[in-house]
Amino acid sequence: MMQSVVGDMSPPQGCGEALRLAREQAGLSLQEVSQRLKMPAKVLQSLEAGQWDQLGGAVFVRGQLRSYGRLLKVDVEPFLQQADAVVAAPAELVSHTHTPRLQHAFESFKRRAVYVVLTLVIVTPVWMALRPASGPAPEAATASLDDVPDASRAGNEGQADASRPVTRPQAAPYVASMAPSPRATASWLSLSFRGDSWVEVNAPDGRKVEHALLRAGDERRYAPGEVGRVKLGDAAAVEVQHAGSTVDLAPYQRANVARFTVSSEGSLAPVVD
Repeated sequence: MMQSVVGDMSPPQGCGEALRLAREQAGLSLQEVSQRLKMPAKVLQSLEAGQWDQLGGAVFVRGQLRSYGRLLKVDVEPFLQQADAVVAAPAELVSHTHTPRLQHAFESFKRRAVYVVLTLVIVTPVWMALRPASGPAPEAATASLDDVPDASRAGNEGQADASRPVTRPQAAPYVASMAPSPRATASWLSLSFRGDSWVEVNAPDGRKVEHALLRAGDERRYAPGEVGRVKLGDAAAVEVQHAGSTVDLAPYQRANVARFTVSSEGSLAPVVD
């Protein structure tokens, strides 16, 4: 009887109508069929209404129709071939954007300008580094004002030696400089580490200057008035220089830990506990 109903209907609406009539004759609601087939009620409504194009691909429509037909014992095979024709394929998106010719030319010019600028940024430093040098310019000798020969002394020497010709080598002219001649200055207090040692250095006001584990090869230098108290965890691993002289840590050492204070005049003294 179900097959005759299917045959009287034109697909795909005939298939959905046949499924709906079979469900109603079986006394089943959409919710009951949904629970049995584990299929959403909206899908069942679309199948019965012939709205197959809302259910996805043709393969899914065929599977859903077969499951619904088996439950209601309705032959849906004659309608399965039409599922491919009814279910539309996804539409292809085709860009129809029109770019004006002037805008296209401007975009092309802009890309080329960026390329040229990047090329110049990369090539110019390389060319400047590799181009042949034109030769070093002669440098004038620079000397402190303290080192320039005294004019009066030079005049006296010239009068004393006027009887004999004096030949002087050609030298670069002196350029006066206000900077004094460099003189070597020694660090006021320095710590050189031959091995690892914990160090505590406090300022005269008690502020922490250095509280850390220093490694072999490290060195610390301090200016006058910067240090008030020093503690070395491994005195044997530290060499102390004070005003350019090496300090003997034995008077300040106890169990390989050296402690000494630095007075405002710069003298060292052991720490009195």
